[in-house]
Amino acid sequence: MRIGLFTDTYPPYVNGVSTSVLMLKNALEKKGHQVFIVTVNNEDMHYKFEEDDTIIRIPGIPIGIYDYRLTGIYPVKAINTIKNWNLDVIHSHTEFGVGTFARIIAKQFNIPLVHTYHTMYEDYIHYITKGYFDKPSKKIVEYLTLFYCDKTANELIVPTKKAYDLFKEKYEVDKNIHIVPTGIDVDRFYVENVDKEKVRELKIRYQILKDEKIIVFVGRLAQEKNIEFLIENHRDIVKHNKDVRLLIIGDGPDMDSYKELVHKLKLDDKVLLVGKVPYEEMPNYYQLADIFVTASKTETQGLTVIEAMAAGITPVCIKDESFEDAIIDGLNGRFFENKRDYVKIINELIDHPEELAKYSHQARLNAESHSSKYYADRVLDIYRSMTKKEKKGFFGKLADKFKRKDDEDD
Repeated sequence: MRIGLFTDTYPPYVNGVSTSVLMLKNALEKKGHQVFIVTVNNEDMHYKFEEDDTIIRIPGIPIGIYDYRLTGIYPVKAINTIKNWNLDVIHSHTEFGVGTFARIIAKQFNIPLVHTYHTMYEDYIHYITKGYFDKPSKKIVEYLTLFYCDKTANELIVPTKKAYDLFKEKYEVDKNIHIVPTGIDVDRFYVENVDKEKVRELKIRYQILKDEKIIVFVGRLAQEKNIEFLIENHRDIVKHNKDVRLLIIGDGPDMDSYKELVHKLKLDDKVLLVGKVPYEEMPNYYQLADIFVTASKTETQGLTVIEAMAAGITPVCIKDESFEDAIIDGLNGRFFENKRDYVKIINELIDHPEELAKYSHQARLNAESHSSKYYADRVLDIYRSMTKKEKKGFFGKLADKFKRKDDEDD
């Protein structure tokens, strides 16, 4: 198949969506399919055509949410290039900007459109409104999201039941919604595939002692990630066991406030804000840790949890539907609901290394089911079913409609 992936974020820019799209592209190509990318140019206001015109980068305007940019002008050259791709299916990964372009192209050239909903936008409104008009802004976001996902896409993919419930129960979307957890390249996080010399160098750099236990968080340093919960509760963990350190990996708008909080709580030697780490280096950083933690309730899936599991790191996550597809409490990780739970679980795992090892082993085994290979297989099934429907034409679809009616009457 000839597949077009339309996304507002793509490497070298790194976040969960760009990682997801790259993993899907690589997995589809391994299966012999041709994949084309339409994305945003984050560097300047020029159109770029890369890799023999298989990647188009469209200039965009910053919108005030991290480094995201919104596109809105689509030149004839870009449209003609996409036309010449002769796509069998378009798969969009954003509701706005490039997502709008995907909708225009799909309609203009009569190409089936599947859409993956990655982001719970209501959790990010405050970056634009700064606390003003949040309620009406959320209604606008809901309307725009619903319009794109319900009215324009032939099929809709969501990564978790949490997102499925959002569309079925809150938005009341009456169409096929497929729950397909995003896959990752799990092999690259396996301990046997990691550069052990680089891991040793990292331990020296961060002065990690042999008997020290390391807790790690990986993600954007921002309000919705609830990182202050992890920092504040680390005081009680250290009181129980002084040889425990929290490594916070990532960057974001709240970096300085977290540094101030760490200093205020006198945890400078127990909480380390590592900063941004290149994606290709992350497998080495996971091998520094014994436990992965997150208190965020704004995820649609939480790919870093799966990365940690593939690395053989025990995940300890706040109880949220976003993580329930990956974690079975008491088997391959633990859930907590409040401060008391969190501190108790961390202390128990540190005090009982045999339990920690059991969870670690099972986490690695279960991570395999979230591989990019299985992800690609499930997405391809949706592509194929969609293109079959399109090839039936008007009379084929009409026959299907009458067949469904007969089945209902029976």
